Amino acid sequence: EVAMLRELRRRWGSYKYRFVPWLALNLRRQRRTLRYVPESSQDKIIADEDVFETLLKTFKALFLNDFSRQADILALLPEVKCQYLELLTVEQKWSKVNSCNHQGQHVFTPEEVLFNTLGFTVSRDQSSLVSAGTGVFVTKGFVPKGTVVSMYPGTVYRKHEPIFFQSLGNPFIFRCIDGVLIDGNDKGLSKSVYRSCSRRDQLGPLQMSDESWLTATPQNPLAVGQYVNNCSHEKAANVCYQEFDVPGHFPVELKQYLPNIVYSHDTESHLRCVVLVTLRDIKQGEELFSNYYTVVS
Repeated sequence: EVAMLRELRRRWGSYKYRFVPWLALNLRRQRRTLRYVPESSQDKIIADEDVFETLLKTFKALFLNDFSRQADILALLPEVKCQYLELLTVEQKWSKVNSCNHQGQHVFTPEEVLFNTLGFTVSRDQSSLVSAGTGVFVTKGFVPKGTVVSMYPGTVYRKHEPIFFQSLGNPFIFRCIDGVLIDGNDKGLSKSVYRSCSRRDQLGPLQMSDESWLTATPQNPLAVGQYVNNCSHEKAANVCYQEFDVPGHFPVELKQYLPNIVYSHDTESHLRCVVLVTLRDIKQGEELFSNYYTVVS
C-alpha cells in the first residue's frame, strides 16, 4: 500500500502542472507553474505587424495553390477574385520562365508551399528527447532568428469558460498571460469541441477556421506548435511563444487557414492566436524546443 501511494504521489507530481483546475487554485502560490511574464517585461519578440505579414504571405500562397477549389468562396467576393486572378497570372508567368515541364497550374503540397514562401518546412516526428513522444523539426531549409516558425492551434477559452472536462489528462492546454487558455489537443472531447465551434461559425462556404490540424495532413503546415517540446538542461530553447490577436481587417477568405476558434461566439473580440518565434537561426534537421517562461527584458 505504501508503494502504491508513493507511485500515485509521483504520478500526480509530474501531472499536476498540466491540470488546469490545479493551476487555477495554485496561481498565487506557485506562479512558475504557469507561463508568466512580469509586468516590467514584454511578450513581443517581433512586432505584431511582422507576425501579420508572415501569416498573410503564407496563407495567400496556400490560397493561390488551392485556387481551383476556392470557386464557391470567390463567387461571393468578386473584388477579391480579381485580385487573386492578377496574382495567379503573375505567378504562372514566373513559373513558365523557370520551368517548361508544367502545363497549367502546378499544385504543391502545403509543406512545399511553406518552403517556397518562407524558405523552410516544419513537421511532426519522434522527438530526440527520450520519452518525450512527438516533437517538431525543421525538415528542410533554414529559419532565421526572429521568424514565425509555427502556430499553436486549438479552441480559445476566455476566463471562467468551462474547460474542466477537456483539461482532464490533457497536456496540450496553453495559458496566455491574461488567463486565456488554448486547448491544442487533437483527440477526444477537445477535438469534438473544436469541430463543433468551427462549424458553428462557418458562413456558407466561408470557413472562419481550419479543422485540418486535427488530422495527419494539416492544410496550414505551420499548425503543429502544440507538439513543440519544452526545453531541458540538454536541449536549450530555440523558440518562444508570442501572443497575437488577429486584427479585424484580416482577409475573410484566408481565415480558413487559422487553426484557432473561440469557444463562445463573440463577434466583438479579436481571435487570440499564439505563434512560436525563433530565438536564433535554426538549421535543417534541428528540433524545436520552447520555453514556457519566456521573459524579454
